[in-house]
Amino acid sequence: MNMSCSRKWIAQCVVVLACAFALKQYYSTASAEELRWVLAPTSACVEFVSGVSFEFESGAGYMSSDRRFLIASSCAGVNFLLTAFLLLSIRRLLRDPSKSMRWGFIPAAASIAYLVTIVANTARIAIALQVNRSEGVSWVNPSQLHRIEGIFVYFGFLMLLFVISEGVTSRNTSGLLKKSLFPLAVYYATTLAMPIANGAYRQGGVFWEHSLFVLLIPLVMILPVAAFNLFQSRFLYSETIQPRAWLRSS
Repeated sequence: MNMSCSRKWIAQCVVVLACAFALKQYYSTASAEELRWVLAPTSACVEFVSGVSFEFESGAGYMSSDRRFLIASSCAGVNFLLTAFLLLSIRRLLRDPSKSMRWGFIPAAASIAYLVTIVANTARIAIALQVNRSEGVSWVNPSQLHRIEGIFVYFGFLMLLFVISEGVTSRNTSGLLKKSLFPLAVYYATTLAMPIANGAYRQGGVFWEHSLFVLLIPLVMILPVAAFNLFQSRFLYSETIQPRAWLRSS
């Protein structure tokens, strides 16, 4: 890496991290009015998918017509937006540090992350509406069920975004488990490391219960990837061993 590329790469890393920090700080104090740039399209998409109408109420968010469901600031998905942005931008920066990249990849990553956030929010809220209409699950309370559903949807979309951005095909799956550790690390950084650094652990049992869900559910979700990777490696190993055994017997 030459000096000019190195300076540009460092500057781009600083800008990406500064944007992430600014977004996190903005979201920590933003009201429902200040988050309408993400709440409004989310509610519109949820209306289209579910058929439930929503109306904005100042200071609260988007309330359903039956007044049983509120799309509040906590439903904006800005933390997911932050995670998706870091996933795309940091992966791009780490892919080839020696190569000079145009600055345009930063707004491009932000735009893609925003669009994926709207889709993920729509999926999460539409599922939550269906869960609210059902009797729920007996072994978890409504708060825990809402948390589990959110982690499944957001981490699932994060993995999907990563796979698409990497261009993984059926011919290039041998390193899928290793690659999946990167979105897992980014997810843990934004959902666990950042809150701990901001002192969220002072909330006591509520935070640690949430952290346990955040820690374990993504691991469960990548188990199929690990199983597929193990099966594939065993299959390829047997394919390479069998011809040699045949040669010895002949």
